[in-house]
Amino acid sequence: MDEIVVVGQIARDLVLVVDEVPGPGGAAPVRERREMLGGKGANIAVGLAQLGAAVRLVGVVGDDDVGERLIARAAADGIETSSVVRRQGCATGLIVNVVADGWRYLEDLPDGVLLRESDVDADVVARAGAVVVQLQQPPEVAVKAARAATGRVVLDGSPERLRDELLACADVVRADHREAELLAGRKITGADDAVRAAREVMERGPGFVAFAVDGVGNVFVWDSGELVVPLGDVEVVDTTGGGDAFVAALTFALGRGDDPARAARLAVQASGDTVTRPGGRPDLTGC
Repeated sequence: MDEIVVVGQIARDLVLVVDEVPGPGGAAPVRERREMLGGKGANIAVGLAQLGAAVRLVGVVGDDDVGERLIARAAADGIETSSVVRRQGCATGLIVNVVADGWRYLEDLPDGVLLRESDVDADVVARAGAVVVQLQQPPEVAVKAARAATGRVVLDGSPERLRDELLACADVVRADHREAELLAGRKITGADDAVRAAREVMERGPGFVAFAVDGVGNVFVWDSGELVVPLGDVEVVDTTGGGDAFVAALTFALGRGDDPARAARLAVQASGDTVTRPGGRPDLTGC
């Protein structure tokens, strides 16, 4: 399998597990604390490396000690890091995930840790067998990466702007329920409606669309078929990272030649395994 390039967010991920979130002026002991390489782009790259793919990460960290440690962690995970930018004068992004009755996200992501068009080497992207474009980045950067690609283009999410330009470049699109409604331009009320919405999105370019549908599961649509995979019977601890593991497994499976239905089921399995643990870091070595 050729190298897979992931274009996306890198951050320090701090996970705090507490029994309850205190009110104003209150305090609560932390039952579990985990600090790790995080951010959606890095999570996807980690998942791909765990599955056995050759993967390169394109993202930005600051010029601080945290950024240096995150690059070292990514390299130890088997990720090619030479395309990670160290932004001078910028602090590395921080995501704090408080897990109690559900989860709460606190983000410190300075503008400097967003990718710029000059950070993306079009030649590197063009050599890849696939490029995953994580759409929390500026749309202009995503378009540059998607247009430079000669392999499979996987879009994760829904852009704020340049939607038609990105969809025209895409082979695969994955979106959660909210993002799917943004892509469709309307509410999605169930599995059948999601299938119709996915078909409408496919008319704008992609050949494979995966939509999450709240309370239902995941809907997959491709040129010659469709599949609805219900929510698995797992104890959900933290949904952070479930979508990242999903994208990693789907991209990997399609890249090794799995048929769409098999790739879809692997993606759902990877997501289900990830949400049973706190934090966004996947563990897909057993998938």
